[in-house]
Amino acid sequence: MSNSIPTTTDNREIDRTALSGWLMLLVNFALLLGGVALFVQQIALEDRSPALVAGALGLVILAVILFGGHFTLQPNEARVLILFGAYHGTVRKSGFFWANPFYSRSRARIPLGNAEQSGERSKAHGVTLPYRTLSAKISLRARNFNSEKLKVNDKRGNPVEIAAVIVWRVEDTAKAAFDVDDFESYVQIQSESAIRHIASLYAYDRSEDEGEPTLRDSADEVAQGLQNELQVRLAKAGVTVDEARLTHLAYAPEIAQAMLRRQQAEAVIAARTKIVHGAVSMVDMALKELAAKGVVTLDEERKATMVSNLLVVLCGESEVTPVVNTGTLYN
Repeated sequence: MSNSIPTTTDNREIDRTALSGWLMLLVNFALLLGGVALFVQQIALEDRSPALVAGALGLVILAVILFGGHFTLQPNEARVLILFGAYHGTVRKSGFFWANPFYSRSRARIPLGNAEQSGERSKAHGVTLPYRTLSAKISLRARNFNSEKLKVNDKRGNPVEIAAVIVWRVEDTAKAAFDVDDFESYVQIQSESAIRHIASLYAYDRSEDEGEPTLRDSADEVAQGLQNELQVRLAKAGVTVDEARLTHLAYAPEIAQAMLRRQQAEAVIAARTKIVHGAVSMVDMALKELAAKGVVTLDEERKATMVSNLLVVLCGESEVTPVVNTGTLYN
C-alpha cells in the first residue's frame, strides 16, 4: 500500500516588523565613513597595519552590502521576506524600513504564454523562452477586473453574451505569492470560469408560469451567487472578493432577432389580456347599472349585441365610428 505524498503546501501569512530604515541609514553611513577614514589613515602611515587595512575595506564592503537592505512601502502595500527560498514573513506597515539585504527582491520567475511579450529570456534546450519576474512587493489595494464579453449557454441552452466587473484584493500575501504562479492571471482565468458557470445555472428570461430567478430579472441574486462562486475559487490564491456585478447581458446575435420578436409578442399578449379584462369588467358594470336603474330592458339577444358592440369599442386599436339607429330597437 503506497502513501500519497502532497506536492503542494498550504501557506499562511506571518506578520513581521522590519527595522527603521532611518536608524539603519545612520548606522550604515557610520560604518562607511569609519571604514573610509580608517583606510585613508592607514594608507597615510608608513608603518601601516595590514590587518587594519583589511578591516577598513571590510567595513566599507559591509556598509555597501547593508545599504541593499533598505526598502519603502506605500500604504496598502506589502513585501514578502524570502531568504534563500524560505518564507520568513510579510511586512505590511508603510514607511521606510531595513531588513536583511539578502532577502530576495523577487518572489518568482514565471514563463510567459505569449512569446511576443517582452521580458527576461532564458535558454532551455537551445530555445529562447520568455520569462517574467514577479516582485516581492504585493499591492493590497482593491482592484477591478472587467471581463470580456463571453458567449455562453444559459440554463435552457440559449446562447447569451455576458460580462461582469469584479472588485477584489489580496488578503493573504503568502497564499498569493506561493500557492499560485501569478495571482493576477489566476484571478482573471478563474473569474471567467465562474462567470460561465453562473450563466449556465440561470435562464436569461423567465417563461410563463415560472417563478425561478433569471439573469435579467434577478440581478442581486445572480451577483451574490457570482461573488460566492468567486470567493470559493480565489481563496486558494489568498484573494477576497468585495463585489461582483454583471455589466453586460444580451442574447447572442444569431438568436437576438428571434428572441426580440418573442418578447414583443409576449408584451402584446400581456397588454391585450389586460385590455380585455378591463373591457369585460366595464361591460358587466354597464349592464348591471342599466338593469338596476331601469333605464332599459334588454332580452338576451340584445344584451349579446350590446356586449359585442361595447367590446369592439373598448378593445379596438382605432376609434370606432358610431351608427345612430333612428328606428326601433328591433329594426
